[in-house]
Amino acid sequence: MTEPATSPATTSIGVEARLDGAVGRILLDRPRSLNALTLAMVERLEEVLTAWADEPLRAIVIESSSDRAFCAGGDIRQVRENTLAGDLEASRRFFATEYRVNHLLGTSRAPVVALVDGACMGGGMGLSVHGDLCVVGDRLAMAMPETQIGFFPDVGATHALPRLAGEIGTYLGLTGARLDAADAVAVGLATHHVPSTQLAALADRIVTDPRPVAEVVAEAAVDPGPSSLLEHRADIDRIFASPSVDVVLAALWSDGSGWARETWDVLDGVSRQSLEITFDVLRRGAGLSLRECLDLELRATDLVVRSDDFIEGVRAVLVDKDRTPTWGRSQYRGLTAVGEIRWADEV
Repeated sequence: MTEPATSPATTSIGVEARLDGAVGRILLDRPRSLNALTLAMVERLEEVLTAWADEPLRAIVIESSSDRAFCAGGDIRQVRENTLAGDLEASRRFFATEYRVNHLLGTSRAPVVALVDGACMGGGMGLSVHGDLCVVGDRLAMAMPETQIGFFPDVGATHALPRLAGEIGTYLGLTGARLDAADAVAVGLATHHVPSTQLAALADRIVTDPRPVAEVVAEAAVDPGPSSLLEHRADIDRIFASPSVDVVLAALWSDGSGWARETWDVLDGVSRQSLEITFDVLRRGAGLSLRECLDLELRATDLVVRSDDFIEGVRAVLVDKDRTPTWGRSQYRGLTAVGEIRWADEV
């Protein structure tokens, strides 16, 4: 069939988009890089979603061409290179565009369905958790691991994580813990589980089945089984309700259980600066709209990407891959009443 003139054409930059009947279909197609988002990709996503905003679509479906990853995050190595080259404006353009995409997904008139399997990290979360339905497969590994690279959970995570039950969002944001399908459904970051082998068929069924998309997805969904994360729900709620990172660490240390000691070890090994920023922006995000959270995150990136911990964390995890970062003293000095980050004078 001939596509309407308002349908953006397919591109070869890692994002393919087309209208399939009354369903907009987006395919992330940069498999060798696990669909890590580049500036060109987020610009294309913004163009597509903006063009479709006024179309009478039954749904927008986001898929991946890779069975290894939905999206492994943003191309954060390029952000580090921008900082080293003194090109901070390039990074701001990337984050600002990516966050506009997150907002478009979160405010779309058409139901947004993300079909998520394999790695879904960082920027991948921003493409999957703000829509109406997040359907996860058997191979799911979902996380916001930003504290491990001297960054903080962004792409609207400051809105999504605080709205999870109890203190699960605080725990996930600080530790970067990975969720399987059962965990993701149990905590509410995913809405349904469908076996990996049936995800492609589900996408086609959404196109051909005239029923509301939520009914089509619910019919295909199966029980993912019990969540191992929820075994520690009471401890998570008790310890991560603490008023500061210092108190969280002290509570973990004094708890004495194997889970608490393992969690303490994780937090002790990541950037303290990132922990402090993450803790505060998640607490602040609980009372903000998605747009306000994204604005807060954009202001924060301007400072964080210039910090020594960010440069060192990305080096250790993504560039040299030795995973032995040397963290510096935290330059973070808290949030102002209006959500501006206070930073040490020397940064």
